[in-house]
Amino acid sequence: MTRAESLRTLEHEVGVLMRRVRRVIGVRAQMVHPDLQPASYLILSSVAESGPVRASALVELFDTDKGAISRQVGHLLELGLLDKEPDPGDARAWLISVTPQARQRLADVVGQRPRLLDEGRVEWDDAKLAAVVEELGRYNEALNAANDLSVQ
Repeated sequence: MTRAESLRTLEHEVGVLMRRVRRVIGVRAQMVHPDLQPASYLILSSVAESGPVRASALVELFDTDKGAISRQVGHLLELGLLDKEPDPGDARAWLISVTPQARQRLADVVGQRPRLLDEGRVEWDDAKLAAVVEELGRYNEALNAANDLSVQ
């Protein structure tokens, strides 16, 4: 297989994986709250991992406009999954954090992660799966360095 063919095949396979992960994220979002959209689930998960953050940090992380993040955060606040409080370092800004209820629901979803991504149907042992994950990580790092892009 030529390099060009390998790259086309890689693009195809990554596309298949992305569609699968998108479906899994949609299922996870519904497990957290029936009205939660997949994009909002990703924001909620990010806030849960990083702790209280400003919406501007989410704009940078997700490389999107302020309006989109503002709408998503507003929806998460309405659903009772996020709280906001004034930033003690800047009275003009707000810090957003997950509610205890959201943290518990996310923990419950994380417990379902193996079932949603694997379901025991993939006959790879742990070492083979870890090797694929490691190689994909190295490939992404090389692309980031080559293109001077930092997509996370």
